[in-house]
Amino acid sequence: MKKFPIAETGVMITPIGLGTVKLGRNQGVKYPSAFKIPDDKAAADLIARAKALGINLLDTAPAYGESEKRLGYLLKGQREDWVICGKVGEEFENGQSSFNFTPEFVQQSCIRSLQRLNTDYIDILLVHSDGNDVEIINHYGVMDVLADLKQQGLIRAFGMSTKTVAGGLLAAEKSDAVMVSYNTEYQDEAAVIDYCAAHNKGVLIKKAFASGHLCKHQSIQESMDFIFSKVGVTSVIVGTINPQHLEENVSAVNRVVAK
Repeated sequence: MKKFPIAETGVMITPIGLGTVKLGRNQGVKYPSAFKIPDDKAAADLIARAKALGINLLDTAPAYGESEKRLGYLLKGQREDWVICGKVGEEFENGQSSFNFTPEFVQQSCIRSLQRLNTDYIDILLVHSDGNDVEIINHYGVMDVLADLKQQGLIRAFGMSTKTVAGGLLAAEKSDAVMVSYNTEYQDEAAVIDYCAAHNKGVLIKKAFASGHLCKHQSIQESMDFIFSKVGVTSVIVGTINPQHLEENVSAVNRVVAK
């Protein structure tokens, strides 16, 4: 599978990444149907299948329950095969989300993620926004904190998973990459992708299928064709635990990226 750069960081990612929220959490999620968190064998098989399909990007977060800890041992001996995208800012405990963007907490969260993931570095670290993107950047100075962590060698690239156009544009200006929502029924953040295309910043797409809701009336290929027709998209994150669905997504991405 082709790989594409995240800005000038040297981080190269495949155009599809595996989101791992379903490996660690099934409470408080927005998917259309309930699911069981896979056991270790099923999770290891899923990761092995992703690797065999050519995927090198894994997306995780402290807010994804046990996801980070599980990846810490599931990836033992294969760390160099993967680009890990992590997060800071959001916590999920006792079925509830909470947010903390102070410089001290962001640093502590990064160190904790390194320990959980059993690694010396995180390839991409994003701020997990609560929706107040601009305030988080301007009031807490999170981009400066992440830039310092990058300088220390603890992360290789940084950015923000945003929820607003203004926040996405500001984050892109101050970092290496943004994660934005974009699909056939939601294109509000297209201007952020345009900015990133013009300024050589990475763009990760979340909610490509609106948390699974678009799958009821639209094919995977239609979704991927639409997303990758947008200049500036680097990779799409797909949060499936179904190996067949993963293969279908990879096939759809390969068809459109190979054009």
